Amino acid sequence: MKVVLIGYMGSGKSSVGKLVANLLNLPFKDLDDEIQKAVGMPISEIFSKKGEIYFRKVENETLKNILALDEQYVLATGGGTPCYGDSLSAMLNTQGVSIVYLKTPLSILTDRLISENKLRPLVAHLKTRDEMMEFVGIHLFERSHFYNQAESVIETGENSPQEVAQKVVASLF
Repeated sequence: MKVVLIGYMGSGKSSVGKLVANLLNLPFKDLDDEIQKAVGMPISEIFSKKGEIYFRKVENETLKNILALDEQYVLATGGGTPCYGDSLSAMLNTQGVSIVYLKTPLSILTDRLISENKLRPLVAHLKTRDEMMEFVGIHLFERSHFYNQAESVIETGENSPQEVAQKVVASLF
């Protein structure tokens, strides 16, 4: 079993992914961590020194390398991963992959991202809650077509990461 979590940044893919991996007794992989290892620099530095196009290229290659592994795992992707290149089709066409979309309300994403925007290159320039909400709202609209192709959609709402992880596991069986 290969479980791939998709969703907007701040939806809890990494936090929930670790818990899902623990519940299923599988290794956890974080695509951003794997990209940082491959390139040898933090994501923010990749964006600032090499640009988003370079990042997306490496992201796509790294994703395909992970999907090709002959092992089971839980993978947390980046928020934009399924929306660029052929990453989504690679996920959809890999045998044994279950794609789960962590669907989080705009207001919750906005609150989470405004408090940690310095850590996230795509939103570091946004200073107010209104700017963040508008930016995220537009992105969610643009990306929903990709996200909704997941075989399971988990509404995260106000649930704790533990509750969301249990919903994810239940959706797999």
